[in-house]
Amino acid sequence: MGVLDRFERRVESVVNGVFAKAFKSEVQPVELASALRREVDTTSAVVGPGRTLVPNAFTIDLGPSDHERLSSWEDALADELTTAVTEHARAQRYSFSGPVSVRLQRDDELATGVFRVRSARVRGGIAPASSAVATPAHPVLEVDGRSYQLTAERTVIGRGSECDVVVDDPGTSRRHLEVVRAEGRTTAHDLGSTNGTTVDGRRLDAAGGRTAVLRDGSRIQLGSTTVVFLSGSSADEGGDDW
Repeated sequence: MGVLDRFERRVESVVNGVFAKAFKSEVQPVELASALRREVDTTSAVVGPGRTLVPNAFTIDLGPSDHERLSSWEDALADELTTAVTEHARAQRYSFSGPVSVRLQRDDELATGVFRVRSARVRGGIAPASSAVATPAHPVLEVDGRSYQLTAERTVIGRGSECDVVVDDPGTSRRHLEVVRAEGRTTAHDLGSTNGTTVDGRRLDAAGGRTAVLRDGSRIQLGSTTVVFLSGSSADEGGDDW
């Protein structure tokens, strides 16, 4: 971060604090989104050719009044802020080390209108990456134009915010599908979803079996969402298909 950047942040901090205390202006969601984007930009680190790593876990400290007002819809706000951070990172070609999370925390020492953003890099099972390259060690899922690099043995996809990959699709269940990497192969397992899952044209259900082996280029359909599995290898993975 350059001298001008540091100066700008100091001025912003002073102005934010002085005016908030003087006029008791409430914190607005758009301010939080802007602050998160700035936090990502100022804490980014180049770790290799074409790869810039940024924090993925964010905590926003709020004064009692602002926290009480915003916490009533914290889940929806956190989802919106997470989306804002992810889209900004994608536009800037940043990479995360794990899933993006945003949480609000009360700080009794902060005045109304004053907030603080803290960030950290927390490793997780999967994270959106703007230029992920599939390898046998770390395959990639392409979901609605976004790439997610797999680094854990199990990855859950669904509509619920607790999933590793969250899809905004009313046709999917909260915990719809699990992708499992074990014993040299990758499988897709339907988690008893309401509308079912299709892998390469074959439906996963109780009658025909809920698990299928994934191969490079396999297409997974859940609701109206298409997931493409890229193994990083042209060779088929071993084991039975179903």
